[in-house]
Amino acid sequence: MNYRDILLDMFSAAINAAKPERCVPSHLPPPPTGRVLVVGAGKASAAMARAVEQHWRGPLEGLVITRYGHAVACETIEIVEAAHPVPDDAGAAATTRILEMVQGLTEDDLVLCLISGGGSALMTAPAPGLTLADKQAVNRALLRSGANITEMNCVRKHLSAVKGGRLAAAAAPARVISLMISDVPGDDPAVIASGPTVADPTTLVDARAILEKYQLTEHQAVMEVLSQDASETPKPGDAGLSRSEVVMIATPQASLEAAAAVAREHGLAPVILGDAIEGEAREAAQVFAGVTRQVVRHGQPVRSPAVILSGGETTVTVRGQGRGGRNAEFLLALTVALEGVNAPVFALAGDTDGIDGSEDNAGAIMTPDSLARAAEIGVIARDRLADNDGYSFFEALDGLVMTGPTLTNVNDFRAIIIGE
Repeated sequence: MNYRDILLDMFSAAINAAKPERCVPSHLPPPPTGRVLVVGAGKASAAMARAVEQHWRGPLEGLVITRYGHAVACETIEIVEAAHPVPDDAGAAATTRILEMVQGLTEDDLVLCLISGGGSALMTAPAPGLTLADKQAVNRALLRSGANITEMNCVRKHLSAVKGGRLAAAAAPARVISLMISDVPGDDPAVIASGPTVADPTTLVDARAILEKYQLTEHQAVMEVLSQDASETPKPGDAGLSRSEVVMIATPQASLEAAAAVAREHGLAPVILGDAIEGEAREAAQVFAGVTRQVVRHGQPVRSPAVILSGGETTVTVRGQGRGGRNAEFLLALTVALEGVNAPVFALAGDTDGIDGSEDNAGAIMTPDSLARAAEIGVIARDRLADNDGYSFFEALDGLVMTGPTLTNVNDFRAIIIGE
């Protein structure tokens, strides 16, 4: 049995389950009596916009922001590409235009907001008193700090003129329907893309505490904004959000179930250990290595041949100078942790958007002989892990998974096959 190909088949199934052309059409609302304005942001937003155009009856207009390299051709909805994960001028200018577009709408109008992972960086409008450079500096610092996505988005919302429900408030009294593809643990709509159309339960106190936790309080302009009551976000029950609705059209759990179906077709018993795994990538790898060894030694929680599936979003506290996103980090740490295991173990870890962090790979594949093959060519796994250099480790083994932009994003996908 070719376990490597099965891993790739499961990864493809997880991605395909969240493709916009599959998820958008059945969730489109009936046309309103007024205008229809399509806005949004995220790595999947352009593909979502195209799906809307292909299945909508009636006039459309609007603008969505996607990551560089993720645009697709649309007829009436404008697509703007911008930077991710650190925002740039293109994203800021497009966001300003979106905020202008939603002004002056009526109760008869509909704003269809297309939201997917990556939207926090792509839809960016600094709060009064901040510059784009301020937001870029904090964003970079948070990305390197080990903060999880919920913490990062709490801070982002309180430094923004569009996040944390402010976009929906600006569009009032129009009806706002947000179609969301979840890329966050727990599928919380207030966290996805920092919830531009969703009331924000977090507070300024929370945002300041996060920056203090990660010792990022040196940004004086940011701390000043976070000390002002005017910077607080709209809260649940805010009248300005009374006509804002959320529809979750794709989730990590649905993608894991699609992968599980593929596993069964190949005679593998699938176990989904969670769709919301968080924490340091290398620490998560230790836990999954322990589960793998339990399967090998005791047939628990499942007997081999089996596959352990999981989703979520781990983090990496960067201390080295190497290349690699959180999935390469997880997989390299798993490779080290499984040294000496007495069973054929194969694993894949990848980001369903096709980009692991800021690299050009979606993820990587580990095989039972990865450590030995690496040692033969002078590549020492523990040294590469210490340098946060998972990319180069798997590149040397021809183990990188390259998909290119998938035009969707339901977070990380991990599969560990324990063969017979």
